[in-house]
Amino acid sequence: MWLVHSSPPFNAPAARRLRAALGMAPGHVAYGLRAQYGLLVTPETVMAWERGEIPPSSAELTALAGVLWCSPGELLAEPVTLREHRIARGVAPEELARRIGLEPSAYQKMEDTGRWKGNERQSATLTSLLGLTPAQFVTATGKHDELAELLRNAVTTRWQAYVKPLAKLLPVAKSELERVLELLHGDYQSRMLATLSWGGAGGRADSGDAGREFLAGIVDRFWELARVR
Repeated sequence: MWLVHSSPPFNAPAARRLRAALGMAPGHVAYGLRAQYGLLVTPETVMAWERGEIPPSSAELTALAGVLWCSPGELLAEPVTLREHRIARGVAPEELARRIGLEPSAYQKMEDTGRWKGNERQSATLTSLLGLTPAQFVTATGKHDELAELLRNAVTTRWQAYVKPLAKLLPVAKSELERVLELLHGDYQSRMLATLSWGGAGGRADSGDAGREFLAGIVDRFWELARVR
């Protein structure tokens, strides 16, 4: 099922600040949008954008950035989705697909559904082109739950078996994954052992609670330990 496009997360105060810095009135911005980009936007609409009442569409945001002499990313709040990161970089979907090595329709489907299916090389290229951190890549490509599941399995069983699956999932070096998984595994096992040692008759129940708490926050713990985020 495809997702319905939503407007990018517009940073209204930034738009107002950038316009004022250029000495422009809302009417000047509206004129520039019409003259340079053929967009019929009124001064009242520009003011509504700046008050945060309505957001511009993707096309309007890109044009507004041109009028205000800034990058689209400067007019966005913190991007989260793949689409938002692409817009922030001012890259057209067709251009991004070409540089990654995907058919435009295939890339667009991934962006629409929020599920990235590229291979390791394509993932690395996507990360580089959009300037994503590994943590941003995981969130933007809809892989958070998959990462959590792999990490939970790694710390509760034999962590070495999960290095390869994680290397396919994340744009992180194998050596770094090995280091972090070993630390996570040791941390989890030592917590379980310590809880059993202290718990007496209730040790098994206490260890279960401690284990569930650790596993619930394992993705955050992973990024805390990783040297790349």
